[in-house]
Amino acid sequence: MKAPHLLFSILAIGMLQTSCNSNSRHDDMPKTNTPISSENQNFYVDTLHTGLNNPWGMVWLPDGRMLVTERKGELLVFENEQDTGTKISGFPETYERGQGGLMDIQLHPNYTENGWIYATYAKPGQGGGSTALIRFKLGNNEITDLETLYQTMPLSTSGVHFGSRIIFDKAGYLYFSTGERGTKGNAQNLANDLGKIHRLHADGRIPGDNPFVNTSGAKPSIWSYGHRNVQGMVYDGSNDLIYATEHGPRGGDELNIIEKGKNYGWPIITYGIDYSGAIISELTGKPGMEQPIHYWTPSIATCGLLYYTGDRYAGWQGNLFAGALALTHVARIEISNGKYTHEEKLLEGIGRVRHIAQSPDGFIYILTEGPGMLLKLMPLE
Repeated sequence: MKAPHLLFSILAIGMLQTSCNSNSRHDDMPKTNTPISSENQNFYVDTLHTGLNNPWGMVWLPDGRMLVTERKGELLVFENEQDTGTKISGFPETYERGQGGLMDIQLHPNYTENGWIYATYAKPGQGGGSTALIRFKLGNNEITDLETLYQTMPLSTSGVHFGSRIIFDKAGYLYFSTGERGTKGNAQNLANDLGKIHRLHADGRIPGDNPFVNTSGAKPSIWSYGHRNVQGMVYDGSNDLIYATEHGPRGGDELNIIEKGKNYGWPIITYGIDYSGAIISELTGKPGMEQPIHYWTPSIATCGLLYYTGDRYAGWQGNLFAGALALTHVARIEISNGKYTHEEKLLEGIGRVRHIAQSPDGFIYILTEGPGMLLKLMPLE
């Protein structure tokens, strides 16, 4: 692995050299000028764009265009790996406060037939804001047919722990995550939506086999609970597993397998302490509460998660890739039969890694903030 300061210096020099190119990659846009060696795959880093403002999510349309969300509520359009300068118009007003704003974006699995795009964002309302799930269509770079499928309750003026990621499973169910908004007890309270992962039909209806549909007072959309702030979630279709990464406090970031009706313990059990140094709980385990398959102490500040299924990087097939905001790297995680077996740090010092995604043609793209960059990993052939 190339030393963190050297890798960052190479990228920074390249960015300065191309700053006159409207912050988009041209034929001379820099790569690391020597390959980066990792345990199972050597690769280059291709800097596609700089100057992003708190990027959060990305998705590819069938026509090859790429949409990138920025937390302030912007939806950017890239084509041929360059920023077109076009922004999708018509996105609703966001509750841009602290960590809140426009977050994840995903296509319906049958997008080519129905044209639905899904997003989560902090929606304002009387009493503050909360994480909401919407879907919409595109026409001439403008949002049409906008529908709010779910707004989590209660609203809060807190600026922390909105979540949020969106996935679909092979049966077509939609899952989205929401944080507990800084109020620890919300995560254990089935009567509110906060600190949960929710499961819906693609049109927002509640599935009849959700675990708490018949529980008095419980929100019927809840699939799992006891979460602090899930900002990474991915579906492994080959094994029908949902993986999620969750922010701990000081220590105790978690990698979990998400299962129906399970309680993931926050704040009753935790491997972390409060930011002040105070003890949150003396317990790291309790009957009826799930253990993470891995946890990080100190916290890496997990955000964004990829389960790699492509064939561009032969050594990485079936690996998880988790972003690290605080420790500024990508964690490559090997798993076997749903168990954590090994981890490697990639791109140490690259910046706050917000999201990692796989393009339709099997390449890995990374969004960072501070600096705000769109990167592509190019395998050494």
